[in-house]
Amino acid sequence: MTTAPGESAIFLDFDGVLAPIVDRPEDAYPPPETRAELARLCGRYALVAIVSGRAGADVRARVDVDGLVYVGSHGLELDRQAERWRHQIADFVSDVPWPPAETELKGLSVAFHFRHREDERQAVLELEEIAARANDDGLVARFGRKVLEVLPPVGSNKGTAVRSLLDGAGLERAFVAGDDTTDLDAFRAVDDLAHRVRVAVLAPESPELLAEHAEIVVHSTEEFLDVLRIL
Repeated sequence: MTTAPGESAIFLDFDGVLAPIVDRPEDAYPPPETRAELARLCGRYALVAIVSGRAGADVRARVDVDGLVYVGSHGLELDRQAERWRHQIADFVSDVPWPPAETELKGLSVAFHFRHREDERQAVLELEEIAARANDDGLVARFGRKVLEVLPPVGSNKGTAVRSLLDGAGLERAFVAGDDTTDLDAFRAVDDLAHRVRVAVLAPESPELLAEHAEIVVHSTEEFLDVLRIL
């Protein structure tokens, strides 16, 4: 990537990659050093994008770096079909018996967190019931890092977002970084590229498959910042 930055794209997750995982999702922000690197990379690479599970506007406000492309809701924001599910997602949330403080409505998706539950096994059992309800309603439910996410059944994901942005920019070189299950779609989206670098930012609860699809493995957002510095 570093030998041809003008022909390369960078795709980054937000939580757990640019911003450390924190007790409350609303408190997550990238450190100033990371923001400075992102600003530098925007001036060097053809495309730098953050593809996050959060709403794009939320990530934009937290990063606040001009020149970045922000895509939220796991890539759903690029899918016009997803928009019609917004109200159904909101209705589903209003009828789910999960604490509001642990429920994160993201517009086109919703996350039910259980990071603070003392009895995680019981929390997962309860969330499996919520997942079953979501499936019955025609929605898609999947577990991630201490979270259950419910999304529209439109087939769009971080991988389709990465491919759409690559194709739109006419680029065939990609650097991708992620830390969770949904980032596997982004990793797989660049399988066919001759020039690709995938970085897994691993935590104890990260899926093992992430490392298997990665060329580089680090174990914290601080270590990942060191990777950004050499790009």
